[in-house]
Amino acid sequence: MSQLFTPARTRGFLRATAAAVALSSVLLTAACGASDDGDRDAKATAAAPAGFPVTIDNCGVKTTYDEPPSRVVTIHQHPAELMLALGLKDRMVGTAFPDSAVLPELKKDYEAIPELAEREPSFEKILDAEPDFVYGGYGSAFAEKEGRSRKAFADAGIDTYLNREYCGEGQVTMKDTYDEIRTIGKIFGVPERADKLVTDLQGRVAKATAEVEGEQEVPVFVYDSGDKSAFTAGGKGLGTDLIRLAGGKNVFADLDEVFGDVSWEQVVERKPEVIAIYDYAGAGSVEEKKKFLLSQTALADVPAIRNKRFVVLPLTATLVGIRSAYAVDDLARGLHPESFQ
Repeated sequence: MSQLFTPARTRGFLRATAAAVALSSVLLTAACGASDDGDRDAKATAAAPAGFPVTIDNCGVKTTYDEPPSRVVTIHQHPAELMLALGLKDRMVGTAFPDSAVLPELKKDYEAIPELAEREPSFEKILDAEPDFVYGGYGSAFAEKEGRSRKAFADAGIDTYLNREYCGEGQVTMKDTYDEIRTIGKIFGVPERADKLVTDLQGRVAKATAEVEGEQEVPVFVYDSGDKSAFTAGGKGLGTDLIRLAGGKNVFADLDEVFGDVSWEQVVERKPEVIAIYDYAGAGSVEEKKKFLLSQTALADVPAIRNKRFVVLPLTATLVGIRSAYAVDDLARGLHPESFQ
């Protein structure tokens, strides 16, 4: 990569090693003559990974990779699952902030990687893992006030990448999921694996959308959390596109945010027929959320509450990552169960 982070405790050793290598090179050149220069250049060229260097512009941060990263820390679960789905377990030296049950087929590999923290780890904790690349799922992965800004990592010689959903560049769709997978595949030198994964996920989505084609759109309210107000999915987040693909319509698609607060009065006015509950650690169980919603007298006449129509989705399934294709199928079955009988 363009830079490589070297922990302080190893720098002295590497300086000494570099000096020894330099001296050996001088002696070898003197002994063998200038004709060997061409051989060394040829070997260096042959050792360069195919497809590199690679330059990526991620959320306005441009990085050139001379070779694939080899020591990766992921912050949040969906980047970790994406890495594992691309067969990159051997590059991963740390994960953090699991918020849902890991996909069964990835569970064993995920649990084999050290967990640095239950939430976002400190800058120092990440440095202890000696990464050359940090992949964040939410903007909070690189929170400046916590000392984890992308600049702080760059100053330490560590490259960073932020999930594109948090670049703030407009509405996110499933295309962003496919682009994210292909970009990570390019950075790690496995574009063929990325293309294969994208093809599989596109097939899952196509199968689900075909089942609900022609069905009337179902108004959907996303309930993430909140009591005095409702924290919900806005129009900029991937959730809105997942609902659309599944044959529904996010009643707060006009909210110009990925997530945001709305009043309960607004929920009543928009008359959702289904409530999609986002499930993740630290925000109350699904049963607690259902109990709360059903107990609110102000919501009694909301069609979704009156008919007790809920769809439960792991939060990680609603984000840019490999789970989103699974979410389309789950949503479609919840919105149009008759289409899957």
